[in-house]
Formats: sequence, C-alpha cells, structure tokens
Amino acid sequence: MAEQATNFSTARKRPNPWVIFAIALIHLVIFYVLIRSLAPNTVASVEESVVSAFTVTVTAPEEETPVVEPEPDEGAQGDPGREAVPQPVTAPKPKLPKKDTPKPRASSTGTATTSGATDAGAGTGAAGSGLGTGAGRGGGGQGGVAATKPVLTRAISDSSAFPIPPGGREARIGKSVIVKLMVSAEGRVTSCSVYRASPFPETDAKVCELSYSQIRFEPARDAQGNPVAAPFYYQQRFFN
Repeated sequence: MAEQATNFSTARKRPNPWVIFAIALIHLVIFYVLIRSLAPNTVASVEESVVSAFTVTVTAPEEETPVVEPEPDEGAQGDPGREAVPQPVTAPKPKLPKKDTPKPRASSTGTATTSGATDAGAGTGAAGSGLGTGAGRGGGGQGGVAATKPVLTRAISDSSAFPIPPGGREARIGKSVIVKLMVSAEGRVTSCSVYRASPFPETDAKVCELSYSQIRFEPARDAQGNPVAAPFYYQQRFFN
C-alpha cells in the first residue's frame, strides 16, 4: 500500500535568533514600563546606581608654569653732565686803512697878512665894511632883528565858521590849537602852520584860513623902534 501524501512537511524549522531577541526586548520594555509606573522611586535609585558605576572621572592635566627669564641688567642711568658754557670770543677789530686828511685849499697865494680876504680893510668879516648891524654890505640898515614881539590886537571873532566836528560842538569845548603865525611889519599874517594840533584837523585848518583875514597885530620893532617881521604863536580856544 502506497504511503499517503500529506500537506504538512515533517521537517522542523530552526527559530530565528533575531525574532527571539526582539520578543525578549519587547517583554523587557513592557516589564520596565510596569515597574516605572508602579514603583518610580525604586527605578530612579537603580538608574542612579547604574549610571554612577559607569561614571568616569577625567582629571585635567596641570598647567605648566611658564619660566620667565630675567631681563639683562643694562645698568643705571648716569648723572647728566653740566651744561657747557662757550667761552666768549671777541672778534678782532678790523684795521681801517689810513686816509690822508685833505688840506684846505688856499684862497690865494702870497705872504701878505691880508691874503684870503675878498676886500682889504679892517672890517669884522662881512662882505664889505660899513656901519650896519650885519644886514649886508655897507649902509645904515637896521638888520631886521626884532627887539619886541608882535602884540595881538584882534583875534578870530567868527567862531561860527568852524566846521562841526564828529560828536557835535560839545565835543570841542575845552580843546585848543596853537598855530605859528608870521607877522609882517604891517601887522598882518603872512603865513600859518599848525604848531600843536587839536583833536579836530578840519577845525585847525579853518583857524589858519581865518587868521589871514581876521587876526591883526601891532608889529614887532627893532632896537631903533622900526617895525619888523617876527613870528607869533597864537592859541585858539574852542568854547562851542
């Protein structure tokens, strides 16, 4: 009788190790979750003991202290020297060439005692002899030497003709100007110049301009009483 065929194989299969490992791991996870939920303090203490067993203490190497080499001794600074004072040097005076002093030229030649004079005579050195007082050649002139000074007889009366200075007429009150006048033998002004100016140049110029027409003098006189020309210093004071 022939053997009946069967649908099942009689050969047994070997279990897969990875499947067994996975099943065991799943059971461990389930077991861990149950213990974690039922006794959490126990699980925490076990975890700490396990972690402390695998804790490794790492000690850092000690740092080496750098060796500082001492700097070389360069020596202390020396004392400063005294300031040198140069010795005064005097330059020699240059020698100047000798110059021959020219001799005065003689006005004429001869051995007479009157040599060199323009005219012979016993005069006092004038161009010619005479009885005058040095006015020129011989004659009876008075020489123009004033023995008295001119006398002021009329001053500037029209002070309104003075220009108004900066700041008004009040700025000129108390000021003055001195002009030098040349007075002729007739007692009139022939020239004018500012001798000591005031702070107002335009007013000083007006004083000279008015002196010709308004100022009058009794002329100066010589020793014989003759009128002569002479200078006069005129001071104009400003009251407005």
